[in-house]
Amino acid sequence: LGRLATSIARMISGRDRVDFTPHIDNGANVIVVNADKITVTGTKEASKMYRTHSQYMGGLKETPFGKMKVKYPTHMLRHAVEGMLPKNRLTSDMSKRLKLVVGVNHEFEAQKPQTITL
Repeated sequence: LGRLATSIARMISGRDRVDFTPHIDNGANVIVVNADKITVTGTKEASKMYRTHSQYMGGLKETPFGKMKVKYPTHMLRHAVEGMLPKNRLTSDMSKRLKLVVGVNHEFEAQKPQTITL
């Protein structure tokens, strides 16, 4: 999960390009197929928690990695990548360029994607 998220964040922000400039959004669109097959090592499957809060008293909800993987299979990868993007005005545009697909078939064939294996 972490190594994949790091490489995706570098591609989306444009840090792997020669003409990288921090204040210009010139990154690439990234399509991740089989995003539901993300794995983690060790005991993180049971111990890693995703927390949300409703801002009301007692509104903390915790979901372990295993249940989140079953209910929302792409949430973990999106959460990890968005945490690695810069916190500025460009973040929302960068996160829109990340497409996560469950399975192999996707509707982005017309954009002629290049395959990158990690």
